[in-house]
Amino acid sequence: MVYIDRLIRIIYVYKHDRQGTACAAQNEVEKMKLIVGLGNPTREYAGTRHNVGFGVIDELAEKERISVDTKKHKALIGKGIIGGEKVILAKPQTYMNLSGESVREIMDYYHIELEDILIIFDDVSLDVGQLRIRAKGSAGGHNGVKSIIAHAGSNEIARIKVGVGEKPARMDLADYVLGKFHGEDLEKIREGIEDAAKAVKVILEEGLQPAMNKYNQSKKNA
Repeated sequence: MVYIDRLIRIIYVYKHDRQGTACAAQNEVEKMKLIVGLGNPTREYAGTRHNVGFGVIDELAEKERISVDTKKHKALIGKGIIGGEKVILAKPQTYMNLSGESVREIMDYYHIELEDILIIFDDVSLDVGQLRIRAKGSAGGHNGVKSIIAHAGSNEIARIKVGVGEKPARMDLADYVLGKFHGEDLEKIREGIEDAAKAVKVILEEGLQPAMNKYNQSKKNA
């Protein structure tokens, strides 16, 4: 009888330990931040205006020594720690217009909430290299963001917009964003990508508002 009582206690403790471990593991997952850079896959689109988001993820990955090479959830992803926060860096491989499919899969798999997502993408309404950080907002005509909002079911997603400059008056928008940077714009966008990567770290360490205060000012007035 004593043996049976001890066995019951052992089983009880074992079950509760496993439940506690599972809960702790789930809590760790829920604390992860998702940083998504938007762009198009394949070499054909490398270095184009529309792939600035990928460029920021690459910059972050290099600076923080995170390998973004795991093919999962229709994306290339990498896990690491930035600014004391556990993060997932992601580059959706669905092509721009379907980016939301990948983001939704990552959200569901890792139990990531809207407030723990940051998306980074190009913006033709901003000067080349200029940043604009927002806590939420519409797609603003950007199909990748439109897809994410549709799949997430909300536009309350923090974002960093990286300016790629206004398109020439008679040029098709698609042709412009799928084109590459030239001349002075190359240096400006390199600086913009570096600034965006630094802004991500400020957001993770201090929050959105300090990052807005630091990076939303025009470079012309800085």
